[in-house]
Amino acid sequence: MIKTSFSNKKTLARRLQSLSFLLLFSLLPSMQLAGQEEEVVEGGFVNTRILFVFDGSQSMSGYWESDVKINIARNFLLHIVDSLETLPNVQMGLRIYGHQSPVVLQDCKDTKLEVTFDINNAHKIRQKLRFVKPLGNTPIAYSLEQSADDFPPCADCRNIVILITDGIEECGGDPCDVSLRLQSKGITLKPFIIGIGVDPNFKKTYDCVGYFFNAAKEENFKDVLRVVITQALNTTSAQVNLLDQDHQPTETDVNMTFYDVFSGQVMHNFVHTLNHKGNPDTLYLDPLVTYRMEIHTIPPIILDNVSVTAGKHTIIATDAPQGYLEAKTLGRTHYRDMQFIIRQHGKAETLHFQKINDREKYLVGRYDIEIPTVPKIMLNDIVISQSHTTTIEIPRPGIVTFLSLNPGYGSLYEERNGKLIRIHNLDPNKKNQSHAIQPGTYTVVFRSRNSKNTFSTISKTFRVRSGSSSAVELYK
Repeated sequence: MIKTSFSNKKTLARRLQSLSFLLLFSLLPSMQLAGQEEEVVEGGFVNTRILFVFDGSQSMSGYWESDVKINIARNFLLHIVDSLETLPNVQMGLRIYGHQSPVVLQDCKDTKLEVTFDINNAHKIRQKLRFVKPLGNTPIAYSLEQSADDFPPCADCRNIVILITDGIEECGGDPCDVSLRLQSKGITLKPFIIGIGVDPNFKKTYDCVGYFFNAAKEENFKDVLRVVITQALNTTSAQVNLLDQDHQPTETDVNMTFYDVFSGQVMHNFVHTLNHKGNPDTLYLDPLVTYRMEIHTIPPIILDNVSVTAGKHTIIATDAPQGYLEAKTLGRTHYRDMQFIIRQHGKAETLHFQKINDREKYLVGRYDIEIPTVPKIMLNDIVISQSHTTTIEIPRPGIVTFLSLNPGYGSLYEERNGKLIRIHNLDPNKKNQSHAIQPGTYTVVFRSRNSKNTFSTISKTFRVRSGSSSAVELYK
């Protein structure tokens, strides 16, 4: 007996008359907070590379508020470069577009990487910016596509693109489509869009590209700069609350994988921990990433579209009440290396394999269990309760030795509802063989391989007692 103890794609047809900034396409995640002591964690990145993509098109020669637009944009970018120059583990590069061919030529491939990534190269960026003269078209989509190749291979880098432009796509490209494709390939993340002096309603136009911010006047530049630096370099604190049945965050010690929703790339692997105060420990996530979380309980918990807000501590909570299951036998047994199958109640898919005499943690619920003894033990609707160990006691088998003069063809059967059900086959290449069989009454049917006479079939009924040894002769 078994015992259980519990992309509205939109054609962008008209130009903006004021300055807007498309910002922050990120390739890889996770920087520590600015000013914090640097800490490297698995799945984290401590090097940031920022590529500025600067608009040198003809429209940048127009005036806005106090000066020519290209001068305002140049001064703003120089301010950013000055701010980043002294930060550790930050490299910068510069791509300019619309600055090589006059607008009459309609050159939609006018884009060039002017300053490659390097340390201490801020002076090169400043020098290039001083001599940019607005000339040509605005190939935004093409420039973004080309920028993806500007980052040399780096295993521990977080790559960001800052696109600065006074207008919208002029060359028939679709920045929305480019943005989505780059995100899905894991090349970039969703950008921020900062419009300067634009109608707030214009935000809807950029919803398919990224996050929109509006700097209506020059005096807002400092605020824009603060946002850019904060979003680009800072991670945000968060904690994961794994709730028990009382909705308390007491569950812990389980691995959590964070994926980028768009690319599917693994961003972090953390083992959930309670700190010395008994609270879920703090971790740091990139506010530019939307995550898909998999909490590796049995069965796993999936959380889609998890995001954090920059500068705000985020609590990610989910129900995860768990209990324990173990299957054990008493005394010495042939089952010590055996694994049994766990399924969610009523489902055919295998959820987990568990070893006999081990204890495993499962989400609270109902499960079906298949133990590959001879015969198989099938247990349905086994309940796992919060913080409780459900124990399955497997009867100790008996050892039966089948003796024959020659190898042969044989099988073991169990009678159920008046029918013989085959439960096991004998090895046709052995004369004498021993098998561990659960207590009960069985029938063996056997014919020697040397015999060509059907009537030489032997059928015997025998009884197995727990922990006993017995022999069944197959030659009489």
